[in-house]
Amino acid sequence: MKKLSLLSICFVASLSAFSQSQYDTIYSNNEAFACSVKEVTPDAVKFAYPNEDMLNSVYKNTVQKIVFKSGRIQVFAEATYFKSVNNVDDYNNVSFSHVLTEVQGLYKIGEVGSKARGTTALSNMEKVKERAEFKVKIQAAMMGANVVYLTQFGTSQGQVGNQYTPGHATATNISGIAYCNKLPSFDAFSNLMNSKMQFKFRDYKVDKLSNSDYDYTTYPDSGQVIINKITNDNGFIMVDAQVDAFENKTFKVINFNNDEFILECTDNDDIAENTIYNIRVKMR
Repeated sequence: MKKLSLLSICFVASLSAFSQSQYDTIYSNNEAFACSVKEVTPDAVKFAYPNEDMLNSVYKNTVQKIVFKSGRIQVFAEATYFKSVNNVDDYNNVSFSHVLTEVQGLYKIGEVGSKARGTTALSNMEKVKERAEFKVKIQAAMMGANVVYLTQFGTSQGQVGNQYTPGHATATNISGIAYCNKLPSFDAFSNLMNSKMQFKFRDYKVDKLSNSDYDYTTYPDSGQVIINKITNDNGFIMVDAQVDAFENKTFKVINFNNDEFILECTDNDDIAENTIYNIRVKMR
C-alpha cells in the first residue's frame, strides 16, 4: 500500500513537471506567468496565454528573463539597467533617459523639475547643471521612482530667451516624468500590517525637500501614526492615515521592509508649495 502511494505521488509530480514544461515562463518585474512566447522584438515580447490564440505583448523593459520550455534561459539587459531606490539616500541610483522607448511599460510616478541659476555670469555651467540634476534625482527618489524621462534639458550662459544678454547668470532648466520599473507589493504590505493598524513610535525620521531648496533635510520627530485604511490604487499602495504634525490624510507607500515603511506626501499650501515629505516609520 505504501509503495502504491509512493508511486502515485511520483506520477502526479512527474505529470505536473511535464505539464509545466509545455510552456515558457516570463518573469516580469512584478510577476511570473506561463505562456507560449511567439516573438522577441527590439521593444517587446509577444506571447499567448495557455490554451489561447490571442497574441499579447509586454515591453522588454519590464521583462527580467524568459525560461523557455526547452530549458534555455534568456536574460534581458533592459531590466538590469534600472537600479534599486529604497529611500532618498539612494538618489544617485536614479537614472536619466532621453529616449521614450526606454520607459515604455514602466510605472508613471509623476512630474519632476528643477531650475538652477548661478550667482554671476561667470558661474561654472557644469556646477549649475549638476545642481539642477541633483535636485531632480532627489525629487524622483522621494516619490519612489528610479528613472526620469527628460522632456526638457537646457543650459544657457548669459542668455535670456534666445538672446545672449551680457551680465545674466548661467542657468539650467530641467523637466521630466519620473517612472519606476517595480512597485511595492500591495499584498505583501497588507500581510505585513496584519491587524496592526495603529502605530505609536518615539523615534522616526522625516525627509523634506522644499520647492526652494536643492538638497533634502532629515530631522527626527516623534508622535503617532494611525492607519485607518489601505487601498490598492492601480498598483500603488495608498493609506488613509493620521500622522502627527501632518494635515494630509492620504499618503503613498513608496517602500517597506520588516523594519520600517515610508510614507510620501506633497504639501501644496501657499507657504510650503510642492514640498515633498517622506516619513520613515519604524515598525519596531
